[in-house]
Amino acid sequence: MADRDAARRAAGLNRTLRPRPADSPLLDLAGNDYLGLSRHPEVARAGADACLRWGAGSTGSRLVTGSTELHAELEAELADFTGFDAALVLASGYAANLAAVTALTGPGMLVVSDAFNHASLIDGCRLSRAATEVVPHADPEAVRKALDAHRGGPAVVAGESVYSVDGDAAPLAGIAAACRDHGAALLVDDAHGLGVVGDGGRGAPRAAGLAGAPDVVATATLSKALGAQGGVVFGPAAVIEHLVNAARTFVFDTGLAPAAAGAALAALRLLRREPERAERARETARSFHRRLTEAGLDATAPDACVVSVRAPSPNSAVEWAADCRADGLAVGCFRPPSVPDGVSRLRLTANSELTPAQVAAAVEVIVRRAPAGAR
Repeated sequence: MADRDAARRAAGLNRTLRPRPADSPLLDLAGNDYLGLSRHPEVARAGADACLRWGAGSTGSRLVTGSTELHAELEAELADFTGFDAALVLASGYAANLAAVTALTGPGMLVVSDAFNHASLIDGCRLSRAATEVVPHADPEAVRKALDAHRGGPAVVAGESVYSVDGDAAPLAGIAAACRDHGAALLVDDAHGLGVVGDGGRGAPRAAGLAGAPDVVATATLSKALGAQGGVVFGPAAVIEHLVNAARTFVFDTGLAPAAAGAALAALRLLRREPERAERARETARSFHRRLTEAGLDATAPDACVVSVRAPSPNSAVEWAADCRADGLAVGCFRPPSVPDGVSRLRLTANSELTPAQVAAAVEVIVRRAPAGAR
């Protein structure tokens, strides 16, 4: 273990915990609070009220004592908002992806997995005991070829709607067409789409006309645009019933804490009233991209709220992020193995509550602190 630790440090890949204070003075472009709801008074109060009413924890698994009326209310409103028949809330987005992949696949089946998929989907494939074929990123033709080679057996295609490293959107229509031509199911991780993509933030599957389809299942997290915590699986009612009985991360895990459920429900209702928050967040991301590319940096064009800026090396990315922090700006620092293509980046997450002055100030810091080779 010591040798591995030393090699990781030498490569600039060591990670450390950095507890943040409640009143951090940093301008935050590192968190995933896309709609600025995690500290919204209405959302925070709803979480506190749920805690006072239902208790600090859910007290057990959802099938024992962990399901409250609040959980059921949240699931019904999430399904209605996104256009799916039903929804099932779990303790985290990671648990939701493990539940969906492992409960819907198994030995003798094929899972076609995008090369840039999140670790939770990758781990789901490993645990499923299904055959897994990793295909090039965001390539419907590669998906089609993988399904062709499977010769018509049961298959699931798993991918994200918006990828968390570069913020690019998957070509869902093309992938769905490939699935339907081969009788395969489609599993879409909408963690970075729910709340920011589509009309009023109703998510990428709905925007693509896939929500509510009998062959489409989606997952999401409640910890990004909704500013709370937890995960959710969307799909046909029969699929959700199957997960209640077969998904191990649902059956054997303690249910989502009432405070998180209450906060997520309040955030969802606030978004329904203020759908313009989604477009504001996307426009802020586009503004970051325009300004950074005009300054000569290699920044990705966002399809939602994530913009990444390429760094010359892992060590330079770490130093760049540290320099930004010293100037009052928190940015994400993504290095292998978190980046599937091995290229280190700063990752910026746009927030609907950022002002134009804050965007300009953040860009000025990033550009001024850019290492040699970043331009």
